[in-house]
Amino acid sequence: MATLEDHPARYALTGELHARPFPRLSTRGTAVFLVLRPAGDASDRDRAADLAHLRRLLDHYGAPRPDPDATHYHGPLGRYQIKWEQHTEIVTYTIFSDAQGDRPFAPAEFDVFPSDWLAETPGERITSALIRVVPHPGPAEQVHDALSDWFVGESLAVARVLDDAAVIASDFRIDPAGHLRMAVFASPETGERRIGRIVQRLCEIETYKAMSMLGFVELRAAMPQINQLDKRLTELMTGMQGPAQGAEDTLHALLDVSVALETLQARLAFRFGATDAYEAIVYQRIGALREARFMGRQGFGEFMMRRYEPAMRTVKSTERRLGSMAARAIRASELLRTRVDVERSAQNQQILASMDRRSDLQLRLQHTVEGLSVVAISYYAVSLATYLLYPLADTLGLAKGVLTAVITLPVVGLVWLMLRRLRSRLG
Repeated sequence: MATLEDHPARYALTGELHARPFPRLSTRGTAVFLVLRPAGDASDRDRAADLAHLRRLLDHYGAPRPDPDATHYHGPLGRYQIKWEQHTEIVTYTIFSDAQGDRPFAPAEFDVFPSDWLAETPGERITSALIRVVPHPGPAEQVHDALSDWFVGESLAVARVLDDAAVIASDFRIDPAGHLRMAVFASPETGERRIGRIVQRLCEIETYKAMSMLGFVELRAAMPQINQLDKRLTELMTGMQGPAQGAEDTLHALLDVSVALETLQARLAFRFGATDAYEAIVYQRIGALREARFMGRQGFGEFMMRRYEPAMRTVKSTERRLGSMAARAIRASELLRTRVDVERSAQNQQILASMDRRSDLQLRLQHTVEGLSVVAISYYAVSLATYLLYPLADTLGLAKGVLTAVITLPVVGLVWLMLRRLRSRLG
């Protein structure tokens, strides 16, 4: 059999599909979830610092270290299991345990992360959550009683998922210890891998919900500048309706507004794009759970529709508003530039008309000068001719004055004819 030459990245790409396995959890376990966002821009963040931070946690528990260039890690952490992932903007830590304390959502569960390790975190916490997995008690009333004790009923979201494989619940509120709470009531026949997938989906929903809300936060910070630019643009466009005085100053002001809008769009472009992508992932993960209503309570999808989607719509509408403002500024600049060009054309026409009038006056003056030139040249020509013909005056029997009178008209005619022919040749 002939050997085939493989693409250098063939095995790496295939391995990437299987590099992030779902965790396995029993029907009585816990998961501690932490999302960190390193300081600075996502494009220039120090990914080596994230990996070094993971190594310090693994060293604390004496766990095996990841590869030097790893972007994800899954393995034992003492009596726990850890799942670590490095994303474009964030780093996620999820620690799973089959042990469970008597007190639900006890703050001590988060102590799996050492306090000195948390103090050295290279960045800031975006979200953290405590997830409790318990067996489904059977009667829905018992589940309802547990939910009433664990969560705030006003914002509680509950749903049956994956064809009654489990009941999931959360109020998406931060408890006094600083963590969100999520509960999974797993049916007895639900396998460990399916429970792990449910928990993983809950972590992803919370992660991308929190990350998409960053766009809303950044938008609110930029809203005063947006409103100021919108007001300034409206004032400039309103001023364009009057007389064309100061059109060039208005054009410069419009260009300043356009530059400010383009700069603001460029600064917010990444966050707007990321928010849109994260929102899509949130709804995709909720859809993958195949929700069904539980005891008439709102599900995760309904909760997001009522409390999360308005913020996302605000981000999208503001993005469209910025684009519309930039387009308005460009159109106004083009219209005003056209107006300035028309005014300059009218000024140029006036200048050309004035030049035509000056040329006509110069031509008339030139004709006048030419007439005077005929007289002046004729005067000197008659004088010369007179001096030339004086010796013949006695011979012809003419007085000097008569001789001068006789030759004046022919000399003037010859001078005029000569100048006319010269001007004709030059023309």
